[in-house]
Amino acid sequence: MKATAPIFAAMLAGTVAIAAQPAAASDEVNIYSYRQAELIAPLLEAFTAETGIKTNVLFLKKGLVDRVAAEAENSPADVILTVDIGRLSGAKNAGVTQPVVSDTINGNIPAQYRDSEGHWFGLTTRGRVVYASKERVAQDTITYEELADPKWRGKICTRSGQHVYNIALFASMVAHHGEAKAEEWLAGLKANLARKPDGNDRAQAKGVFSGECDLGLGNTYYVGLMQTNEKNPEQKDWANSIKVLFPNNGDRGAHVNISGMALTKHAPNKDNAMKLMEFLASEQAQELYAERVFEYPVKPGSEPSDVVKGFGEINPDTLSLETIASHRKTASQLVDKVGYNDGPSS
Repeated sequence: MKATAPIFAAMLAGTVAIAAQPAAASDEVNIYSYRQAELIAPLLEAFTAETGIKTNVLFLKKGLVDRVAAEAENSPADVILTVDIGRLSGAKNAGVTQPVVSDTINGNIPAQYRDSEGHWFGLTTRGRVVYASKERVAQDTITYEELADPKWRGKICTRSGQHVYNIALFASMVAHHGEAKAEEWLAGLKANLARKPDGNDRAQAKGVFSGECDLGLGNTYYVGLMQTNEKNPEQKDWANSIKVLFPNNGDRGAHVNISGMALTKHAPNKDNAMKLMEFLASEQAQELYAERVFEYPVKPGSEPSDVVKGFGEINPDTLSLETIASHRKTASQLVDKVGYNDGPSS
């Protein structure tokens, strides 16, 4: 198979480029990753130190599943590393993964964070939370349902309703309340927007800081990234202007999403891939990975980092991510139906 140039967007220090051709070796495992190289480097270094198995990483910004599908049985990829339940379930639906049977993984990863047929499992979780102004929002608790309350008219900022992070949240509302109620809620949220959905999650914190809005929707880990951003120190001000509210923390729990992994359908180094997957499901790797990316380990009993603990205690929604993923199409259709991305005045 001909190599596609450039093959790599980024390379891990100490790892080896994946050859764009079939390969199997007794001492290596090949990883296609949507997670940036520096985020997973400590994990892979620890794995190699423990097992002697070399890790080869291809980092892609987009098109990961399409690439594995196009390579088919000639793909060198053994495992996929990515974020969001939509991307993991999408890989399964595209037919590029295979089921994994492992007592270690099943024992360490709760069922709500695993595919029922074993095609993917979560490594870390992130809450989809509310960034609330410390100065202008007195309350310290909130629900997702309350975001549609007219008292927040003109006070909420979000990124695109079609972004995978918001689609997962909206899909969870469909799962909990049914399509009709979710549509009513989404229309109410749209009416409360301060502006057209725009930017990434950090931009919502910036909007709170500037006074453009009082509430923003965002993932927990962005707070850690902003708090520790030495390259762009103004983001520390954005983070310091907000408090993290975990919606529904007192009842069903806050919506969470995952970073996770899957075994590819034609993994040439399957035994080594299984060793890597079981290693990443261990408490040691969970805590190391979660600290690096400011997320929560999924293994019960594993501790988040001090930075993450500083966000406050999260009570995760126990609804399975597989169930949420099944409502993603409906959620996307509702975003268009209510004209969410047109903003509040449409």
